[in-house]
Amino acid sequence: MPLNIAQRLSESAALNPHQQAVVFPEGRDRSGRVTYSQMTFQQLDDESDRLAAGLRSMGVQQGTRLVLMVRPSLEFVALTFALFKAGVVVVLIDPGMGRSNIFRCLAEVEPEGFVAIPIVHVIRCVKRKLFPLARFNVTVGRRWGWGGLTYEELNTLGEGSIDQFQIAATEANDPAAIIFTSGSTGPPKGVLYEHGMFNAQVDALRDFYQIQPGEVDLPGFPLFALFNAAMGVTTVIPDMDPTRPADVDPRLLIEAIRDQGVTQAFGSPALWNRVGRYCEEHRITLPSLRRALSAGAPVPNHVLQRMGKVLSREGADIHTPFGATESLPVCSISGGEVLGQTAAKTRAGAGTCVGTPFSTVSVKIIEAIGEAVASLNAARELPTGEIGEIIVSSPSTTREYFRRTEATAMAKIPDSDRFWHRMGDVGYFDEQGRLWFCGRKAHIVETEQGPMFTIRCEAIINDHPQVYRSALVGIGDKPSQRPVIVVEPEPDQFPESAAERERFTIELKQLAAANPLTEQIDTILFHKSLPVDIRHNVKIFREKLAVWATGELGGSRGRHNAR
Repeated sequence: MPLNIAQRLSESAALNPHQQAVVFPEGRDRSGRVTYSQMTFQQLDDESDRLAAGLRSMGVQQGTRLVLMVRPSLEFVALTFALFKAGVVVVLIDPGMGRSNIFRCLAEVEPEGFVAIPIVHVIRCVKRKLFPLARFNVTVGRRWGWGGLTYEELNTLGEGSIDQFQIAATEANDPAAIIFTSGSTGPPKGVLYEHGMFNAQVDALRDFYQIQPGEVDLPGFPLFALFNAAMGVTTVIPDMDPTRPADVDPRLLIEAIRDQGVTQAFGSPALWNRVGRYCEEHRITLPSLRRALSAGAPVPNHVLQRMGKVLSREGADIHTPFGATESLPVCSISGGEVLGQTAAKTRAGAGTCVGTPFSTVSVKIIEAIGEAVASLNAARELPTGEIGEIIVSSPSTTREYFRRTEATAMAKIPDSDRFWHRMGDVGYFDEQGRLWFCGRKAHIVETEQGPMFTIRCEAIINDHPQVYRSALVGIGDKPSQRPVIVVEPEPDQFPESAAERERFTIELKQLAAANPLTEQIDTILFHKSLPVDIRHNVKIFREKLAVWATGELGGSRGRHNAR
């Protein structure tokens, strides 16, 4: 039976044609009020039809791979659905992964065209030898001498052939998009999404959080507009750089939430940290919000506490869905449950509780191994309470990496007529059936006394009131690594003098010595800003920190007040 994820937009348009689908902040009027442009669901459906018809007239066929690199906007949402309607495999590249990674990923995909802003086309022309197949090109903005069509020209072209246009009759397992991982623990890999996987994601999120048509969402991650339109939810595009959530201006988000009566908002922990601190300082609450969502890394308890006060509506809470690019969603837990039931255990080193699995998701804990697993029968499932490798299976779990046979074999476990994805994370189940996250498998520090798990150990150090965050790294070769904690203090708490550094170090060593999980840590380093991923601004690049720490301990011990 045909299944195209874009059909869900058409269904939303049929049910609520005049409801706002997308709202975008265009600027300010003379009085300083934000002015918004918008599209209704019917307008969005019609415009994406025209754009898709224009793509067909250009010669784009079902299965064509086109890179989409457009800033969050009305055009971004319309183009996303147009590409799906035309049967295009949409290639999405995270601009925060670094220039060399971007070029490598793009060359690996061998795109047949670019739908992008002008600067991307300039780079495409300069690097044209990397993209010999790129012949279907659309510019969102001013086009110079590189050919192709503009957004407006594509829309006009589609107007002339709209009568004959029909949404591509894709099947559930047909490719819909290639979305690259952040590369926080290795080179970014292209995750192949199918139409049925997107469809399953929408249903799982809608049902778990009881999201209703007519709600209003402010997504800090642009692609979440796809989920909103599929659920009949209005998307309010935030005035922010989605690649730098830690630098967001909280005043702009608060203004948009109040202007549009936003009922749901998604952001990384770094974003909610900024918003929560600002609201606390200025005694602001956001009564329209029914729920806030945060993902990308464990959400610190202080963020949950602040947001619990900001969300003043009865029954409102912040939720932290757990998952990965390859499998989303997996589990979820509310801030209220964390603060009331699991936070104290986390501070003592139990790990981060990520909640119970979604009803459509199966989760197992197996003995962690560093090689491919031929079948589920070859894996040893661990009992409740024992830490091991997390594997998941669900309708929204992706089955392969694009053109990465070896990586796919390492990450997937065949199981009769289904498969399991190896999350690359370690954790365990408690007696209540909740999953606890203990860190990335690649980040385990292997000492002569046994393995040390990052999230468990760091939580103990993070309990110090002057610590913003910390990172456990291993120095030397496994299994005889030396555990080192690198601390990023709270703003204005960095120890600038030798006396301050000594006092801070003694306090942290005492904190570590008081817990058997961290008692062997005798080296503390200070870093002004831990290296983190661009997408969420919370995933710590521990591999880079390990190299830095090795240099710091190699003789220049006085340089602890580093970068």
